[in-house]
Amino acid sequence: MAKNNSKHSEEVNAPLAHGATVLPLVTIDDYNNELRDKNGFVGDNANKQTFQQKLDDWRKHVRKFGDDPIGKVATAKLSKKKIEALLKGDDMEAAALVMGAVEDFAQAFAEVIGKFLKDKRWGKTERIVVGGGFRKSRFGELAIARTMVILKAAGINIEVVPIIHHPDEAGLIGSVHLMPPWMFKGYEAMLAVDIGGTNVRAGVVEFGKEKGPHFADARVWESVIWRHAKDEPSRSATIEKLAAMLQGLIDKAEKANLKPAPIIGIGCPGIIKADGSIERGGQNLPGGNWESDSFNLPAALIKAIPEIGDHSTFVMMHNDAVVQGLSQISFMHDVSRWAVLTIGTGLGNAHFTNREGMKAR
Repeated sequence: MAKNNSKHSEEVNAPLAHGATVLPLVTIDDYNNELRDKNGFVGDNANKQTFQQKLDDWRKHVRKFGDDPIGKVATAKLSKKKIEALLKGDDMEAAALVMGAVEDFAQAFAEVIGKFLKDKRWGKTERIVVGGGFRKSRFGELAIARTMVILKAAGINIEVVPIIHHPDEAGLIGSVHLMPPWMFKGYEAMLAVDIGGTNVRAGVVEFGKEKGPHFADARVWESVIWRHAKDEPSRSATIEKLAAMLQGLIDKAEKANLKPAPIIGIGCPGIIKADGSIERGGQNLPGGNWESDSFNLPAALIKAIPEIGDHSTFVMMHNDAVVQGLSQISFMHDVSRWAVLTIGTGLGNAHFTNREGMKAR
């Protein structure tokens, strides 16, 4: 008993820092890895634009000998829903074009994964979870499955699987693992934010019946999204809008008698320093200059929302791929070393090693 009390005391007194590498259940071995080869960033070979380019290449080949079954619409203008319809439709030639792009993308993705696995921080990886917007489609899931088959055929025994939660919700749910569970005692939920180059999403995450340490049944109770790319807001306008979104969620939770902890978890692109500033990687965020020495997102949010309920607001921030990966913790008890790759505008990445607490359920 004394040993457990001592351990709890260490957890209570342990300093909490943004972008921490040691969390309650996992150690973060690597994230935002800017792996390069002779052609530039390796991740640029497996993102949303990569798939579009593969599909566009197939369309160009077909046009040399006849009509394009997809028509005249530009590939970049094809929505995920439209590509899904082509894949499932009666026009076999159009479906074959999509399948050709799936195969080519899977080949490129397998090559990218192979290069990541050569990094010593990614050694002995047993499973890679794939998130991001690309995973939300049938063609994305097919590409993920085909990638694993290609790797296994090459003698690389690794699982490559779609993220369990909806990618939009995973980026919020993972925030519950940024802090030790004792911080949530007496509360039923927390606020979470996922900031990207196209959208800002905020939500209320319910802890579920388990209430830690694994939060196996944590879920998004309510969320709101702002597609800021259309508005081209300044940085200050972005913070103002985000604060309004959060305050609206706080009010809604309180009206529903759902008591949120005075905590906001944030997933944000880039390398996150211990003081909450962004070292690099925030160049696509709205308004620019998020990496300025004079700007600190957690501090700006605390200033905008100084209290939640009767307590002072506490903010914890980490890389967005890390947070999305953390949502998978309750599904990772059968492996020791695992990773997340998020396919969107870029290729987000993070690698984890389970700590001792992961074994106790």
